[in-house]
Amino acid sequence: MHELSIAISLLDVAAEEAQNHGGGRVLAIYLRLGPLSGVVSAALLSAFELARESEGMEQCRLLIEETPIVLDCAVCQGPQPARSIQEICCATCGTPTMNLISGRELEVTAMELSDEHANASG
Repeated sequence: MHELSIAISLLDVAAEEAQNHGGGRVLAIYLRLGPLSGVVSAALLSAFELARESEGMEQCRLLIEETPIVLDCAVCQGPQPARSIQEICCATCGTPTMNLISGRELEVTAMELSDEHANASG
């Protein structure tokens, strides 16, 4: 279950960012996740629950935005959804392509930090 190592890494990065911004608590991590990332969102959420307790960040939430598979279809001349994760072809015309616009994401898009430590020292 590599989702646990990903969850721990997310918390480590978030804690480092919180230190860089005055040492407040991390309240939420916003993640964009595509179906071709190799990460199962339900497994990641479950692993995150375990990891946040072991890392001392019980208050932190993980908010996942699941992105669709979108391809650049040469026939339709632009972005089109894929038929499915099993059929990477244009849902409109059926042309297979590997010109992906989205679907592989595993990226932190934002973090919500409290400023409780920054206010306590100033």
